[in-house]
Amino acid sequence: MDLVDLIAEKRFVGQEFLTWLWFKSEQRGGSVELPGVGDIIVVFEKHMLLEYGEGETNEKCICSGLQSELQEARTGLLMGKKLEQARIQLVQGDYEYNFTLSGALMEFRNVKLPKTAGTEQDDSNNPEEAEGMILERIFLFEELVRIVNELLRIFLETRTSEGWRDELDKIRQWIHGPSESTGA
Repeated sequence: MDLVDLIAEKRFVGQEFLTWLWFKSEQRGGSVELPGVGDIIVVFEKHMLLEYGEGETNEKCICSGLQSELQEARTGLLMGKKLEQARIQLVQGDYEYNFTLSGALMEFRNVKLPKTAGTEQDDSNNPEEAEGMILERIFLFEELVRIVNELLRIFLETRTSEGWRDELDKIRQWIHGPSESTGA
């Protein structure tokens, strides 16, 4: 099996991770606990891409709107579509990151790093200040990747544990919505 086949075969892991992260963020009102760090804010924003099928029968559905209007995306999950891409806001402490995460390749797109005092200055004529600003941006991007990797690690531990069946039931109830999960 070559690398391309392996990536195609395992793309569901990233799609499941995005769905699980969306569920976790809504489970506690946008707050997700990172062990050793505390709570971080994870908000799924205005844009989601869902996929259904493979190869020539592949269909894609873009859902956009305000956070409260992502019901169409949830309906897509109910119909068997998989969350392939989402625009996410992640807040840890004073830092706010905005990015699009692609599930299949775990690829970051349109990353907006937090503003800092160094990035707010327009004077980039000083080479040392410019170098410091670049190093700060690299640090912030590495922090974003570290946080997402930690969330992925938690998902994979949950996904491979005996508790996954219970977690999956909770996710299914969440997808169906409160009216169906309560039997109303």
